[in-house]
Amino acid sequence: MASGPTVLMRLVASAYSIAQKAGVIVRRVIAEGDLGIVEKTCATDLQTRADRLVQMSICSSLVRKFPKLTIIGEEDLPPEDVDQELIEDGQWEEILKKPCPAQYLAIKEEDLVVWVDPLDGTKEYTEGLLDNVTVLIGIAYKGKAIAGIINQPYYNYQAGPDAVLGRTIWAVLGLGAFGFQLKEAPAGKHIVTTTRSHGSQLVMDCVQAMEPDAVLRVGGAGNKIIQLIEGKASAYVFASPGCKKWDTCAPEVVLHAVGGKLTDVHGNALQYSKDVKHMNSAGVLAALRNYDYYASRVPESVKKALVP
Repeated sequence: MASGPTVLMRLVASAYSIAQKAGVIVRRVIAEGDLGIVEKTCATDLQTRADRLVQMSICSSLVRKFPKLTIIGEEDLPPEDVDQELIEDGQWEEILKKPCPAQYLAIKEEDLVVWVDPLDGTKEYTEGLLDNVTVLIGIAYKGKAIAGIINQPYYNYQAGPDAVLGRTIWAVLGLGAFGFQLKEAPAGKHIVTTTRSHGSQLVMDCVQAMEPDAVLRVGGAGNKIIQLIEGKASAYVFASPGCKKWDTCAPEVVLHAVGGKLTDVHGNALQYSKDVKHMNSAGVLAALRNYDYYASRVPESVKKALVP
């Protein structure tokens, strides 16, 4: 008798539907007009009603179906009864039809860590830069990011009133990445994408060392990786400890699944086991192609300043 879908593929299929629901919540909060903004640590570290509702929705929906998962989310929320409206119990059937990579067939629920950023690009969300915003659900096994879901709630939002809003990109290592059209940045051009709201001298020193033809300053780690896989940028350079594991887990998988590479500024792989520190303290360096060119140009002064 054929066995049913594996734990990993069931989790990815559920996370896809949960991310779709998250996108609906993000759009609804904007439409209702009350963002409920609070400052967490400073004026650029914000939380909105969408962050809170989406985290409740994602974490509660996952726990109901997969009670043995370790789930680590960006927002610290008091445990409370979750409105049934926030629960998503569907799963994306197209994902269940795909084969699970052999190395993940025997994974158990309790082996997995899920990193959740309910709203990546919160500051941009509050400023109406809606295409910067993503919802990120990353799945790690033995410290390595192996599956990821990125929902872009406002994809197509400038395409007119009849456009279908939003899309969901997903990937599993060894299987591939889906939900977008892969495109490479123009050959011979070094187009660097970096932070819009968390800049510093160190960040700019590292960007300039790449001798870029152009620099894009945008919000959200998920958004920057989308720029790499859709040919808008050649490299994502962020020489700062400001980025967290929930920012990079899902996007890293999407990039790796299409042959790209994401590391810290020293070239070290990021670790995603449940007991690691949440901060990516040695920054982020990523490229779809020619990663070695960018890695070779990171200044020693930047490496000394950013300790893993």
